[in-house]
This record gives sequence, structure tokens and C-alpha cells, in this order.
Amino acid sequence: MKKYLLILFILSGSYLFAQTPDDALRTAWFTQNGSGRNTATGGVMGSLGGDITANHVNPAGLGLFKTNEFVLSPGFNLNNNKLEYRGTNNSVQKNNFNYGASGIILSSSSNNKKKWTSSAFAVSVNQVANYNNHIQFTGFNNMSSFSEKYLEELTRDRADTNAALSNYIFGSSLAFRTYLIDTLRGPGGALAGYQSLVPISTGVNQSYDAVTSGGYHEIAIGLAGNMDDKMYMGGSLVIPVINYKRDLVYSEKDATNNLNNNFSSFEYKETFSSRGIGVGLKLGMIYKPTDYWRLGFAFHTPQVMGYKDEISSSMTTNTESYAKTISESSSNLNSGNPGKSEYNLITPYRAIVSASYVFREVKDTKRQKAFLSADLEYVNYRGSRFSASNKSDQALVDYYALLNSEIKDYYKGNFNFRMGGELKFNVWMVRLGGGFYGSPYADANLKANKIVATGGLGYRNHGMFIDLSYAHAFQKDVQFAYRLNDKPNTYAAQTGAKGNLMMTVGFKF
Repeated sequence: MKKYLLILFILSGSYLFAQTPDDALRTAWFTQNGSGRNTATGGVMGSLGGDITANHVNPAGLGLFKTNEFVLSPGFNLNNNKLEYRGTNNSVQKNNFNYGASGIILSSSSNNKKKWTSSAFAVSVNQVANYNNHIQFTGFNNMSSFSEKYLEELTRDRADTNAALSNYIFGSSLAFRTYLIDTLRGPGGALAGYQSLVPISTGVNQSYDAVTSGGYHEIAIGLAGNMDDKMYMGGSLVIPVINYKRDLVYSEKDATNNLNNNFSSFEYKETFSSRGIGVGLKLGMIYKPTDYWRLGFAFHTPQVMGYKDEISSSMTTNTESYAKTISESSSNLNSGNPGKSEYNLITPYRAIVSASYVFREVKDTKRQKAFLSADLEYVNYRGSRFSASNKSDQALVDYYALLNSEIKDYYKGNFNFRMGGELKFNVWMVRLGGGFYGSPYADANLKANKIVATGGLGYRNHGMFIDLSYAHAFQKDVQFAYRLNDKPNTYAAQTGAKGNLMMTVGFKF
């Protein structure tokens, strides 16, 4: 597997914590979320329309509205993660509330014989991705150690002891101050380098435990027009709002009973938060070449986002008789303040082509009996780009240039496919669907994909509708506890499933 760049800089006498390609993927690789109807049919909304989710997928679908609607979509997530790390199986669960597409749609029709027969305006909010999760795995490792990333950092920067003590207060300085990392002395006592006190050759028991929270929320303001019930065109201004938090506890413990090898254990704790807001556009069209077919195309421009991150960390190391047990924290080294970073991110673009076949396609939607719909979506995962907020800081500018180069090598563009349908029985509807989301990783050794199976029921009568749905996502992914430049990296293979219960309640007026 291609080695992973972790480039660190010394700024204003302290270590600036760096973004990684993983941070870019949080805003790019996720399954479709929306209303109960949309969720039940596999997330197909590229050519179907007539649902508030269209404001977040293909805004041209708003043009099918001839009435006004108010919609709320509460939901519930069920995470069941299974992780295999170096031959050890782990499992952990976390459930939480979420929500789907909610908002208001206002439509108007032209009484005159004009080219544009109707139009619609919508304001909605949707949780595009839910970050509430728990990733936990343990395993025996005699190949590498978390501590080696600090060795790489100090060696690469040719740091002297003063720098090791004070310039990396969220990482290497904690390791150095607690004697997880210590000096190597040459002739005459001169500094010859650094060493880790972790006995890698005899192995350590490693534990990774991360609890994440927050979400990727999207506010959409959409407008669409209907041209003679044949052509629909629309666009939406979207405002992505990100809040993400991770509480991490990582530890390594001596796997032997040796009380005289200068290492018993160390524990690293980190609290990281990231908040971002940005802007983007979603544009689309739907065309009816015949009475039964609908063809759709949508393009999501890259979203330009500004981020503010904060981090606090601490470490406790027990080196037995070498230095006993010592603790240190970034708060002690930074006047009680967290580390802060500001930067920009441009997310990947998306393109969606879609087709729907509506049985008994007539203007009176009450007489329509069923539909089948499919979306093919391309996402350019390697197109994410970071940049420095402070363009005058050349060190940061250079860092983000290298990081963006790594993103281009680490990820690839790939396709997502969704398909779903509905059968209508007077006021009741039965829905089924599914989807496949391809891997974003360029390295074929990193096995990742998401397979989604969906279903649900709908009820519509007297201007009110209720949609219930469930989506079950079988997922494969990889989780790295740490990455090194001079050794093959090891990771946990993640499987398991994620369930999404969604209910939409709507009122026509």
C-alpha cells in the first residue's frame, strides 16, 4: 500500500495539528438520506421528483409540485460495527436520533397559456451524513507501534531536545516528556537521535476506542419550473453545515510479564472538534420524452467550505523503573487552551443520470399505479482540495499542496448505483429499493463498499401523508489507528451494518 504522508510543521513555537485525507472523506462518502419515501425506494430521486428530497438531489423534481407542502422527517440510526484487527474480532454498537429532508414547498400555476405552466420554491434541511458512531478494536502487534510516528516526526525535523520538549505539544512533546520517547546519545553524550521504549519485537496489546458525534447538515433553497409538463428545470443554493467531534482513547500495553524491560503501558487521549460552513449549487433537469418515461440529469458543484478545528490531548506513560509513571497534557503546555486551526476545503463534484418508468403516467397523481426508478451517480472523491486560510503562511501553503497531492493518489472517482420502486393501492403504497456505493480508495487492498437494502410503507389521504421506511446498509471499510511512513501500515477491517429508520409526516395546503 502506498505510504501515507503525515507532514507536520512548527509554527509559533507549537505543533500545528494537521488535516489528513480522512478528513476529506467525511464530506464525500455516504449513502443517500432524505424523506421516508426516498429512503424506502433506495434513494432514487434523480428523475422521479415530487418529493422534498429533490431539493437536495435534483432540484428539477420540485417542478412536479402543483400544491404546497410542509414536511417533517424524524429518524433513528442503529450502528452495529464489527472490526477485525490483527486476528482479533471486535464488535460495538451505538444508536442515535437523526433526521431526513424536512421543510416547506410553495408552488404556483399559470392560468394563462404560457410556456412555463407552473413553478415551485422550496426551503429544506437534510442530514446528509450522520457522524454519531463508535469505533473500537484491539489486537496484538509485534510489527509496529503508535509511538513510532513520534520517532518519525522528531527524526525528520532533526529536532533537538528543546524542540522535542516544546514544539509538538499535541503529540511528540507529550511522548518525550513522559519518556515514551527518549534520546539516543552518541560519543561524548551528544544527541544521536531518539528511541521508543515500546518493546515492539516482543509485542504489545493495542487498543483503539473512538466515539464520534455530529453530522453533515445541508440547507437548500431551491427553485424549479415546469414547461408544459414535459421539461422541468431547477437549481438550489445549498449551505453545508458541518459539526464533528471525536473523543479518542488509544493505548498500548506490554504483552509480556517482564517487569524490567522499561515499559508497562501508555495511554493517549484526544478530544478533537471540527466545525465548517460553506456554499454550493445543485442544478438539474427532468425530461418526459413519452407519457411513461422520465429522464433526469443533475450536477452538484464542489462546495467551498471554511473550517475551524480544535484539539486537546494528553498522555500517561508507565516505563517501570526507567521513569515510572508520568502524565502530561497539551493544556499544561498551552496555557489551558486547545490548539486551533483554520483552513478551507473544496468538496468533490457529483453527477447523476437517472431514468424512471411511471405506470399510468397522468397529471392526476392519484391515478398513477406504480413506478420504477434508477440513479447512476459519479463522485470524484480524489477531487477534494484543502487550502490555507492564511495565504501569507508559506509553510501552510506548502503543506496543503502536499496534502492535496496525497489525496489525488489515495482516492479515486467511483460510481454509486441506486434502484427502487413503488406499488400503489388506493391510499396505501408499498416500496422497495437498494443501492451499491463503490470504494473511494485507489488502493485495491483497501476493501470498501456499501450495499443498501430498503423498504417501507406510505399512506396518503385528505391532504396528509405518512411514510415509514427502513434502510439497512451492509458496509466494508478500513480503520487506521495510526500511519507510518517507513513501515507497512496495519489497519482494522470494518464490516457490520447500519440501520436507518425514517418517518416522514407531511401536509398539503
